[in-house]
Amino acid sequence: MPSSVIRTFFYDFESGRLTVIFQSGRRYVYEAVPEIVYRELAAAPSTGAYFNEHIRDRFQFRRFDQAG
Repeated sequence: MPSSVIRTFFYDFESGRLTVIFQSGRRYVYEAVPEIVYRELAAAPSTGAYFNEHIRDRFQFRRFDQAG
């Protein structure tokens, strides 16, 4: 579902890493995200709202600038 906040996201099933790319171009990789959280994010009517409630500030993350 299109989001005004999240451009796209993808999940690495082997590592449990969730990569989220925001509309701003910023990319964050969240560590040790359970598969169910990814699946619920993918099915959420509002990915931004789900992200804010269930992912943001709940998992360790690394931020990457647009270039890298």
